[in-house]
Amino acid sequence: MRFTARNTYVVLSSVLFGILISAGSGVLATRSSDATQVPLEHLRTFSDVFVRIKKHYVEDISDEDLLENAIRGMLSGLDPHSAYLDEEEYSELRIGTSGEFGGLGIEVSMEDGFVKVISPIDDTPAKRAGIEGGDLIIRIDDEPVKGLSLNQAVKRMRGKPGSDIDLTVVREGVEGAFSVVITRDIIKVSSVRQLLIEPNFGYLRVSTFSSNTTQNVLDGIDELIDKNGLPLKGLVLDLRNNPGGVLTAAVGVTDAFLEEGLVVYTDARNDVTGNSEIRYSARRGDAISGAPLVVLVNGSSASASEIVAGALQDHERAIVMGSKTFGKGSVQTIQDLANGGALKLTTARYYTPSGRSIQAQGIQPDISIGGYTIEKNDSSSIGPIKESNLARHLSNTDQGEQPSDDSETGEAESSQEDSDAERAKFLLENDYELLQAVHLLKGLAIAEARK
Repeated sequence: MRFTARNTYVVLSSVLFGILISAGSGVLATRSSDATQVPLEHLRTFSDVFVRIKKHYVEDISDEDLLENAIRGMLSGLDPHSAYLDEEEYSELRIGTSGEFGGLGIEVSMEDGFVKVISPIDDTPAKRAGIEGGDLIIRIDDEPVKGLSLNQAVKRMRGKPGSDIDLTVVREGVEGAFSVVITRDIIKVSSVRQLLIEPNFGYLRVSTFSSNTTQNVLDGIDELIDKNGLPLKGLVLDLRNNPGGVLTAAVGVTDAFLEEGLVVYTDARNDVTGNSEIRYSARRGDAISGAPLVVLVNGSSASASEIVAGALQDHERAIVMGSKTFGKGSVQTIQDLANGGALKLTTARYYTPSGRSIQAQGIQPDISIGGYTIEKNDSSSIGPIKESNLARHLSNTDQGEQPSDDSETGEAESSQEDSDAERAKFLLENDYELLQAVHLLKGLAIAEARK
């Protein structure tokens, strides 16, 4: 359909007028003349620019594309998190928060322009096909990965369950690239991983907050307690590099460790629900029965992660350790649109129970630590000299049998046969922040036992 300059202005003005009046009467809780007044002078400028582009732009462009670009520009000018989502983008967003999709089952990142496998997820096509952590994917179905964004690469790896995909992989220690054909399947992703990091001490990693995260956290804690055979003496909750996600999931995870009290509240100018302030409170029941809790965060812990860390810190329920968080203290509301797309609009700021706004400030850890790596000392056949090595040393009058170094080593070697023990050993030897968190938990547990 072609528009002239005159009727384009009339149509656009009518459409925008209708949108604004609808927003004023059906959505906004607080009305004012400024909120509902149609800016006719600016609409004239808009229609003028619209017609000039249609008439003079070097290539023909559809009305739909022009209007969609205008909407995107209108939202991108507000803040970094408000956006217009077309039908396909909205579908991808729902997939990301549902925790279930058709794909391969790998956690990936981008490194030097290539897709790097962080780890294959257990019992998924990628795991069964032999994909390993550290693999670099350089081609997807013979198309180079170089030049693609991470989202574009992930989108191409997802697909209809039962369909095949051919990945070209480079692996350290293997000469040359090789091909791996994987059959896609339904992937049910748990955003939570748990590990008994040492006897009596648990480790819970939350990588994102999706609709099933709260239940996954509770299930993970139950599994840790079952494996330990006794209640936990401490837990590390790892929120590092967690970009956030669903607000209610953050509330649920926080609630898992609180007996009562405010978790977070949001303050909006004109919330779509008609409330300017919404408060979320904890229900009775602490999943680890008050055992010491350390929360690990870093500069990539954002949004929902900061809600959890901030609330547990305010209630003095956990010690927050790591580095200062990202500082995203705003709430985005997803609103369906008639065309199948959606409006992601920043509608509120959120505040911790004590009233702190995290926006552009972040959460300051109770114990700042980070930027260190663990390097093992070279082993030596000559150990340190002890009292028992000295000539004419006094004998020990205690008749009790003392454990030897050999027996401790033998026990450790025996426990390393278990894959969980191997993973725990690897993490503690390579993750400095986690190692310090476990040391802190042990100290808290000892201090509590001595009271």
